[in-house]
Amino acid sequence: MKTRRDMLEEFVAQDPNDSFSRYALALEFEKESRVEDALPQLREVIARDPSYVAAYYQLGKLLAQVGQIEEARDVYRRGLDAAMASGDQRARSEMQEALDNLD
Repeated sequence: MKTRRDMLEEFVAQDPNDSFSRYALALEFEKESRVEDALPQLREVIARDPSYVAAYYQLGKLLAQVGQIEEARDVYRRGLDAAMASGDQRARSEMQEALDNLD
């Protein structure tokens, strides 16, 4: 029986530009405590789809979790810009709070 992660990995293999599937795959890796596998997936979402605001928040959170604070700050700042550009006030607020909590 295929796991959710197996299915998501297939979706990403079939369509590498599918931001939603790649983001969901990263979240599955996070659930499995496989942060080192989640990080490149989230970086790839942002590289392929810079307007995918949720990926910035998750990437920043995971980077902070593994002690990469400066990179987390940078990701949150870029996420703030993406959230403002898309008019997503909730995401902007959440990212600003996360950024503030790093200080």
